[in-house]
Amino acid sequence: MKQRDGYGTTPPHVTGAERDVIATLSARLTAAVECGQARVIVGICGAPGAGKSRLAEALAESLGPERAVVVPFDGFHLATSVIEGTPLMNRRGALDTFDLGAFRSIIERIRRRDEQTVFAPTYRRGLEEPIASAIPVPRDVPIVITEGNYLLLDEPALVAARAHLDEVWYLDTPNDVRLPQLVARHVAFGKPADEAAAWATGTDQRNAELIESTRDRAELLVTVVRDDAGELSATGREERPSW
Repeated sequence: MKQRDGYGTTPPHVTGAERDVIATLSARLTAAVECGQARVIVGICGAPGAGKSRLAEALAESLGPERAVVVPFDGFHLATSVIEGTPLMNRRGALDTFDLGAFRSIIERIRRRDEQTVFAPTYRRGLEEPIASAIPVPRDVPIVITEGNYLLLDEPALVAARAHLDEVWYLDTPNDVRLPQLVARHVAFGKPADEAAAWATGTDQRNAELIESTRDRAELLVTVVRDDAGELSATGREERPSW
């Protein structure tokens, strides 16, 4: 696995039903490990509500806990006690509401593999707080998946973190699927429906437009296809060679 040499061209695209996409991506990661990479670190990027967490967790589950672990970028949210009473509170989820330096540091440590275990943070929805040292990343686990909105931005700390990622995949979910998923998530974690819709089309949408501008920097585009009834389709395909 390796990062693309340059931007400006459309990345290869994996698209299909969830199970087929997972099978393709699992095979891609497994092949990299079998080719001799001691550790593969891949990022999954995409707009809010695209389904990054679901894809990352499903992929890790398919690979098994001894082979893969997920480190979510959301774990690097600034705590409520830091942003409460500031303008940041009203746009939580924007780039400057994350500790980018801490994310860079954790990714660097995971890449070095000179510690028995690196403990990464997670984010507890409902509580709406990061939880420190919640995810153990053992040295002998060969595959680490990190997922988050901003992995492809040119922010210096993110560029430094990306240097330690083998690839970044962009989860390209159509807006007519992504937005209802996003609103439903906000409602599920306590926002009234009208507030959920306003947040999804306001703060979240501004973030989405920034993130979507980085789409062509990815090594791979990924789309999970649904049929007209909203169910996952039964077939999957890879539109261009993935290597």
